[in-house]
Amino acid sequence: MTNDRPPTRGAVAGSIMIAATLLCAGIGLGVGALVGAPVPLLIVGLGVGFVAGIALVRAQFGDL
Repeated sequence: MTNDRPPTRGAVAGSIMIAATLLCAGIGLGVGALVGAPVPLLIVGLGVGFVAGIALVRAQFGDL
């Protein structure tokens, strides 16, 4: 039985989570700055990014 999975899969999954969270937080901050509510939309972006990160990791690494 061979293990053909790279040993760094967990690190890649964590990087995807962090990237999605930071990207959505940045988008929320940018939109919030335009409409005059940066902090509330930053917080919403963090939440959306976390959920999006989980969805991306589950889609990419379903067996992790």
